[in-house]
Amino acid sequence: MNDISAKSSNPRPTWRNAVRVYLEPASLRMLLLGFSAGLPLLLVFGTLSFWLREAGIDRTTIGHLSWVGLAYGFKWLWSPLVDRLPIPLLTRALGRRRSWLLLSQAAIMLALVGMAFTDPKLSLTPIVWGALAVAFGSATQDIALDAYRIESAEIERQGALAATYQTGYRLAMIWAGAGVLWIAARAEVADAAHYQSGAWQTAYLVMAASMLLGVLTVLFSPEPAPRQISPARNLAQWLQGALVEPFADFIRRYGWQAVLILSLIALYRISDVVMGIMANPFYVDMGFSKDEVAAVTKIYGVVMTLAGAFVGGVLAMRFGVMRILMLGATLSAASNLLFAWLAGHGHDLSALIFVVSADNLSSGIASAAFIAYLSGLTNIRYSATQYALFSSLMLLLPKFIAGFSGQYVDAFGYGQFFVATAVLGVPVLVLIWLAARAQNLKAESPVMPISLSSD
Repeated sequence: MNDISAKSSNPRPTWRNAVRVYLEPASLRMLLLGFSAGLPLLLVFGTLSFWLREAGIDRTTIGHLSWVGLAYGFKWLWSPLVDRLPIPLLTRALGRRRSWLLLSQAAIMLALVGMAFTDPKLSLTPIVWGALAVAFGSATQDIALDAYRIESAEIERQGALAATYQTGYRLAMIWAGAGVLWIAARAEVADAAHYQSGAWQTAYLVMAASMLLGVLTVLFSPEPAPRQISPARNLAQWLQGALVEPFADFIRRYGWQAVLILSLIALYRISDVVMGIMANPFYVDMGFSKDEVAAVTKIYGVVMTLAGAFVGGVLAMRFGVMRILMLGATLSAASNLLFAWLAGHGHDLSALIFVVSADNLSSGIASAAFIAYLSGLTNIRYSATQYALFSSLMLLLPKFIAGFSGQYVDAFGYGQFFVATAVLGVPVLVLIWLAARAQNLKAESPVMPISLSSD
């Protein structure tokens, strides 16, 4: 059973061994699968908001459309099916984890093609349905992929797998953010109107084709050792094992601390998520071109994100996850203040480079540590369902609040909005301190009922 909170009796790895783990096959696979997981996200959030703003859609509507992301917040509802239900023919050929990965990737590709042939300036409804389909397929892929990652290596290597996963994820977000803008800019016809639907169509078709990287990785990857699942005698027993037991197991293992842990999970990324919805509309309103945003995000953003993810993974192995959780939360909230400064500074490419670089470095560190933390909370018997619960909870409240971000900007301006998102991160620091204190008490008194692990 994974237990990231208990102190390990094994000695800390050397710096050399801690870095070498990134070259292992499991880590390299997670790099590619992380790319597949990260690609759809911006295509229904950040990049889509740039497209919609350029098409003349108002900020309030863009903010409300971000509620499409609530599909990620409710994925725990169908995670038991992904955890246990076989897919006819596919599961027999590929195994449970890879079959669900392949099915979800196919759904994402088809939905992106549908969005490519839609013009939001003419009608928003088809875009909304396409974005919902992408989000649902992407959330399903996340469920299967998180289980695949957790079952592919022991807890000591989860930090490294989280870091390589995050690296692939962030590279995909660069491609789905900067890459889309670059492609759309190249596809525009000279001397034509400012907004050209055909340019976005080309960009989204390229994104759909980019999902093939994940498809090929799934086809050539091994299936983790299958878990033995006791056959259910009837529907009630199946529902008990698939729906009730994963959540009951978590409560049994963590007791009253489950409330503290779930509160931390629910709030940890709130600053980044709420701020992120308005980032691209902010760039458009500040007068930055597609090429400027693409270049800054692709060159400086990717370097700092990669650095943050690897630094976060290595530091988590050396100094423990909780310390790096605190570091990541502090940096993530502080980096939002830089956006507030940029809002008052005006159109300045050098300032944009600095702000985006600092933000991506902070996000990389925080994400690597947070994924390792979530992975360690799961019981491997229910890895898909429990991790889906955690990652859903991580997004549910932030995505809901983010839906009002456009209205907040319209009422108070970008500067106050970015300051407010930084303030949202303060309660997270308190929750991390409480969680770390609880772990110390557990280590000092293993028999206490607040233990964070079970035999």
